[in-house]
Amino acid sequence: MRIDKLLANRGYGSRKEVKKLLKSGIVKVNNKPVKDGSAHFNPTEDTVTIHGEVIEYKEFIYLMLNKPPGVISATEDSMHETVIDILELDDAVYNPFPVGRLDKDTEGLLLITNDGGLTHQLLSPKKHVPKTYFAVIEGEVTTDDVMSFHEGVVLDDGYKTMPAKLVIQKSGLTSDIEVTIMEGKFHQVKRMFESVGKRVIYLKRLSMGPLQLDESLELGEYRELTNEELELLKNHH
Repeated sequence: MRIDKLLANRGYGSRKEVKKLLKSGIVKVNNKPVKDGSAHFNPTEDTVTIHGEVIEYKEFIYLMLNKPPGVISATEDSMHETVIDILELDDAVYNPFPVGRLDKDTEGLLLITNDGGLTHQLLSPKKHVPKTYFAVIEGEVTTDDVMSFHEGVVLDDGYKTMPAKLVIQKSGLTSDIEVTIMEGKFHQVKRMFESVGKRVIYLKRLSMGPLQLDESLELGEYRELTNEELELLKNHH
C-alpha cells in the first residue's frame, strides 16, 4: 500500500498536506524516514510512525451505534444531523455508512461500517436477516394481531409481508410489544401496525441478525464491534 494513501486514510490531511508532512521527514517506516508518497509498505509487516507514534492501518471499521431520535440514517444531509455527524473524526475518516436505515424518530441498534461486502450480505432481500424491535403501541394489541403478524399483513401499497413474530409484553390503552421482521420495507413496523388499526408511538431496534444492542450504550454513544460480534455477523447465514 502507498504511504500517502495510508496517511490520507487516517485523516492526516489532503494529498498536498500529506506531501508536506512527508517532506519534513517525520514519517518513518521501520524507523527510516520516508519522503516519497508513492513509496509502498506492507500493512501487516511494516511499522509506520509519525513523531514516533505508530499509525495503525485497518481497512474496515465496524461500529455499533445506539441511534438517538432526531438523527437521520444517512451519510450527509444539508438539513438534519446524520448518524455520521455523531462520529469522532478518527472514525469518520474511514468514510463509513449506516447499514440500512432507522427512521428519524426511531432509536436503537445501527451498524455503521465501510465494509460493502458485509453490508450487502446483511441487507440483501434474499438473506431475510431478522430484525427485532421494541415498540410502544397506541391501543390494545391482541392475540388476533399476533396471529395476523404470524400470517403476514397487507401494507397500504398492497404488499403482503413475510410472517413476523409479535410478542405482547403489556397490553392496555398503550401496549408494549416486541416484533421480529425478516425484511426491511420502508417504515415497515409502523405500516404493519397501521394495517391492523394501531399506531406506533415509540420504536427501538434491539437486534439485527445475531448482533444485539449493547444496553450500556447511552443514546448517541457507539463503540467498535468486538471480534466475537464481528465473527457472528460474518458467519450468519
